[in-house]
Amino acid sequence: MNIHRILIAGGDIRQLYCAARLADVYEAAVLGFDDNDLIAELVPETADISAGHSFDCAVLPVPPLTPDGTLFAPCSAAAVELSAVNALLAPNSTVFTGGSAEKLSDLLSGHRICDYLVREDMSLKNAVPTAEGAVQLALEELPVTLSGSKVLIAGMGRIGTALAEILKGFGADITAAVHTPRGAAKARLHGIGSVPVKRLGGDYKVVFNTVPKLIFNEDMLRRFGKDSLFIDLASAPHGIDFEAAEALGIRALAANGLPGKTAPVTAGEIIAETVSSMIAEGGGSYE
Repeated sequence: MNIHRILIAGGDIRQLYCAARLADVYEAAVLGFDDNDLIAELVPETADISAGHSFDCAVLPVPPLTPDGTLFAPCSAAAVELSAVNALLAPNSTVFTGGSAEKLSDLLSGHRICDYLVREDMSLKNAVPTAEGAVQLALEELPVTLSGSKVLIAGMGRIGTALAEILKGFGADITAAVHTPRGAAKARLHGIGSVPVKRLGGDYKVVFNTVPKLIFNEDMLRRFGKDSLFIDLASAPHGIDFEAAEALGIRALAANGLPGKTAPVTAGEIIAETVSSMIAEGGGSYE
């Protein structure tokens, strides 16, 4: 894949660090950032929309789109239309995106759409900053120490296992909520106990959900104490019924995009490293 100029379009501050890393190898410019959000020493160039089709690659953020279909660009006071990205791309360009690949394949027809979120290396690298951010959030919200506190982790995937290792260092009393014997075996491998999801309940100080499937519905939430703090780390459709939690007086926080909030440098560099690997391998389109 012959990539010469890369447009980093939209996203939060992590995308500036992504652009800075990519600029070490390619010509890079950004779109969707107001001047007061730019970090001059990182990315000196803002894409000139009047320049026309001057980029052969674009990197979109996580998520790439707002609910109304514009580019996700929280660092821009004005909405950024996807047409502005399209206008800067040469024909048959490659677009790397953090999700919504199917929708973008329709909106940016004529370009190759590659989803970096589906990459195993991206998921593995992203697990640690996500877990660290979750623990930081718990420390800010809890009125007690994690040391000695009962903690439940729903899901023993990449983020769940990273969480377990970090929480062990705090001296927390950790249990994993699992669906299968394999999950129980992974919990045992990481030195923590486990409980089947159907038997969940109890007085936990904090419950971390990492499963993108509804587990904590109203009936399940009633099994927990009202002073339990729920933190949902899963992507849509999420694992917690937030309306039910509010009605029951249970604190439940949606904590998506933690790496970009708590470790933007690391998060941006992870995206850049993943995109660079995909370019070296020829991309790997959505189709």
